[in-house]
Amino acid sequence: MKKIVFALALTALPLAMPASAAEPVAAASPTQQGAMLASGSAAEVANKKLVDVMWRTLLLAGRIDEAGKFLAPEYHQHNPNADTGLKGFEAFFNKLHMTRKAVPATIPNLVAILAQGDLVVLATKLDRKDAKGKPYTTTWFDMFRIKDDKIVEHWDCAPMM
Repeated sequence: MKKIVFALALTALPLAMPASAAEPVAAASPTQQGAMLASGSAAEVANKKLVDVMWRTLLLAGRIDEAGKFLAPEYHQHNPNADTGLKGFEAFFNKLHMTRKAVPATIPNLVAILAQGDLVVLATKLDRKDAKGKPYTTTWFDMFRIKDDKIVEHWDCAPMM
């Protein structure tokens, strides 16, 4: 866990730097995504697959009504913009009026999905514009803790809205 926390701390360093990255962030191909999901211990593979399916179902396909399949009732939310608990998750995303659609086969813009024990880190590519309107790419990080085949905790790098 110390390695993951250290790696995440290093990723925060660019937040204090100018917006333009030296190199654009590249997303993994579907084949690379499959390989990432299959690597690790049996428990880590299962945890990564849970996060992958949750992300595609809830966040990309807008099927918030299915949140209970993936999130424990006591789900702990560390994003300052959403309430904690399964009900808090549902309330936050229902306010966004997401369009329900087909679940995609992969996560667009996925850079990496990593697991260590009960923790899974998802890194995704984001396209942004700097203060002058110049486009650039950066990376967003979400971390989840899994217990008894449910997501029980979430962290990300979200600023206050």
